[in-house]
Amino acid sequence: MNPQVKPLVEPGPPLTVDQVRRYSRHLIIPDVAMDGQRRLMAAKVLCVGAGGLGSPALMYLAAAGVGTLGIVEFDVVDESNLQRQIIHGQSDIGKSKAQSAAESIAEINPYTKVIVHETRLDNSNVMELFSQYDLIIDGTDNFATRYMVNDAAVLLGKPYVWGSIYRFDGQASVFWAEHGPCYRCLYPEPPPPGMVPSCAEGGVLGVLCASIGSIQVTEAIKLITGIGESLIGQLMIYDALEMSYRKVKIRKDPNCVLCGPNATQKELLDDYEGFCGAISTAATEAVAGSTISVEQLKNKMDHQDNFLLIDVREPAEYEIVRIPGSVLIPKQEFLDGSVLAKLPQDKPIILHCKSGVRSAECLAVLKGAGFSDATHVSGGVLAWAKQIDTSLPTY
Repeated sequence: MNPQVKPLVEPGPPLTVDQVRRYSRHLIIPDVAMDGQRRLMAAKVLCVGAGGLGSPALMYLAAAGVGTLGIVEFDVVDESNLQRQIIHGQSDIGKSKAQSAAESIAEINPYTKVIVHETRLDNSNVMELFSQYDLIIDGTDNFATRYMVNDAAVLLGKPYVWGSIYRFDGQASVFWAEHGPCYRCLYPEPPPPGMVPSCAEGGVLGVLCASIGSIQVTEAIKLITGIGESLIGQLMIYDALEMSYRKVKIRKDPNCVLCGPNATQKELLDDYEGFCGAISTAATEAVAGSTISVEQLKNKMDHQDNFLLIDVREPAEYEIVRIPGSVLIPKQEFLDGSVLAKLPQDKPIILHCKSGVRSAECLAVLKGAGFSDATHVSGGVLAWAKQIDTSLPTY
């Protein structure tokens, strides 16, 4: 059993009559009551991202009566977001996600103060932003930002609630180095580049965001009010297809470079993108001098050049949109080497994927196998749909 931690926030001023009416269903819960609601109203919570996880988190934090909500978000609403990012609507397409989220929160609870940080979270601002809040909700979808969020939270002594989603699977935990492990204790090193697909590559069941986001909000409420047993030191794993939840114990790593007794990392890393590696070193070397644009690809097609165009995405992606004349060979067949013997040696090979990351990794495999004429398409099918054939859908 996890020890119950003290309430994170001191109670705020007494509730008004209108606030008593609004929060009455909390007030009649003995574990929350007036004291707990006043703590929620005094709390300052920062949500990193207003996307899949940030949407339900922000909405339920506001509905619960959290007094101040900060939103760090630099993206704009895209139509493909609406399948899961429920804080945004059709009329918000093209609008700042941060502003769209703030408007939705104002409709949910006018008592919640919203602070919009319409910027990309990075080394230059993360410490200053986090220092203004009691608790961090991590709604990010990439490893570089996750490690930076963890490191800043540990260095500032802040708790943060983490969540992750992919297809039908979700994970959640609470990391607070003063009371248990940090994210680096669970994942000391990021996975190899290209090993773990993003939601943009592999997809996500929309409602999974609500399942994991609601766990994050539940944990936040428990920390703020000091009730229940938190997920500190535990990883919650959810399988939507099996409708199963299980918890795995996480122990503090005595050798953790950040929160261990002999920690060697005393400040933020200089380059989190480099630490996590968007693409591998081999891929970086392979694409140098072996990259073409979609305009160059179209020119080769118009001149009927003799080449093999290979799409390295997954079959479901190929069904959505494809570049004319491309042949589907998923990335895994390159990584395990099974496709190499089937490829022609007498004509150039051009690879493409959704945006250029996966094709770069496959290009490295081909270069290593002696296919010196192989190239890949910068920007992939997304660039083709935006610059060559705008009638095609994007995803």
